[in-house]
Amino acid sequence: MPASVLKVVIDTNIVFEGLTKQGNASGLVIDAWKSELLHVCVSSALAYEYADVLSRKLSEDRWQRIRPVLGNLLTKAEFIVAYFSWRPATPDPADEHIIDCAMNANAVIVTFNARDFRNAQKTLGLRVITPLELLVELARS
Repeated sequence: MPASVLKVVIDTNIVFEGLTKQGNASGLVIDAWKSELLHVCVSSALAYEYADVLSRKLSEDRWQRIRPVLGNLLTKAEFIVAYFSWRPATPDPADEHIIDCAMNANAVIVTFNARDFRNAQKTLGLRVITPLELLVELARS
């Protein structure tokens, strides 16, 4: 993967929407991941969260169809060990592992919930962008 490829941590809301709905920015982010236009970083906790949310919110039949797609995506991701933690860095404790992954990977967070990451942006210098902002950045590179 070229050094100029953007390192990102993709929030579960983007993965869920990207894998379950068509014709949206999240779907294009997933397509960029599949095509390895992004250097996606995940922690074990985040990978488990992807699978947990999808398996709980989808019908069993739909989950069984999407599960191999998620598995394929995860084979294209770099697994990050969170040696350091910056907790608490967000008002939502469920987002802490995303911050830990991004900080340990020196990566950008892609999410619809930028508001939940404001404190981490200010105190840690973490970069947080929406799927649309990511797509604009990809189009410029």
